[in-house]
Amino acid sequence: MAITMYCWRCKADMPMLTEEEWQAVNPISYIEQVKRYREETGCTLAEAQKAGLGYLSLAAYERITGFKETNPNALLHHRMSLYGPPCHECGKPLRTPAASFCASCSAEQLR
Repeated sequence: MAITMYCWRCKADMPMLTEEEWQAVNPISYIEQVKRYREETGCTLAEAQKAGLGYLSLAAYERITGFKETNPNALLHHRMSLYGPPCHECGKPLRTPAASFCASCSAEQLR
């Protein structure tokens, strides 16, 4: 079951995927779809992103989390393993597992 935690890019609490869930959503296939579409059509990245690709990943994300995401790119950073543990001061997740301070409150992290 996806866990809701703060997303630094979205600047909001978002459902984050476990590794198993992330594999089921498979947002990497979206990147491959965009690459293939651009090769086939010669369109720009912006045009490819507007072509409706990634709908299968978005549907899987909604099925797992109950949240209707509309941007397939957002799925790339809604993965729990990308974030560190919660800050001991403010509780927001550290931006990376190796972070030595909190980007939100600047508290140094105890290791």
